[in-house]
Amino acid sequence: MSSKSQELQEIGVIHGRFQVLHNDHMKYLLAGKSRCSHLVVGITNPDPLLTKEDPANIHRSHRTENPLTYFERYLMINSALTEMGFKHEEYSIVPFPINFPDLYQYYVPLEAVFYVTVYDSWGKRKIQLLESAGLKVEVMWERPPEQKGLSGVFVRECIVRGETWEHMVPRSTARLLNEWNIPERLRKLSKT
Repeated sequence: MSSKSQELQEIGVIHGRFQVLHNDHMKYLLAGKSRCSHLVVGITNPDPLLTKEDPANIHRSHRTENPLTYFERYLMINSALTEMGFKHEEYSIVPFPINFPDLYQYYVPLEAVFYVTVYDSWGKRKIQLLESAGLKVEVMWERPPEQKGLSGVFVRECIVRGETWEHMVPRSTARLLNEWNIPERLRKLSKT
């Protein structure tokens, strides 16, 4: 594992659940893209069969923590990157079953550099999972949990409570979430 890479990599991989895509996710995506010519964005927990509990962060696998489908998250990320001015040939968006290292080869280029950020034991666990598959990992930054900033949980909670949330996400994400009536979906899920 290296902490900083000096040269622009050909292919980089970044990953997350993106439940929902928010402005700090965008900082993470842009930091990854600044390090490579082509960025592969891996969407974790793409479906229930490729989602598994991990002791480092058990709640990440719960249905209420994964309210958006893979396709909805794909469209959010694609729209946000397009909105930022990126060309489609500069990035790819794929499912990425983070908890299943034996499956990585089917979803991402293994010769890529895998960019991660660390705020807690889950961040450290992701490094272990990636390195267990023999992948090259680059930690873009490591910070204490109180410096994490926005979280998908916080944004979703604001939506459920009817508080202002649109300023915390890219404009295209706010538009899509409202078009898809995601606020109502989240409110229904919060009652279960």
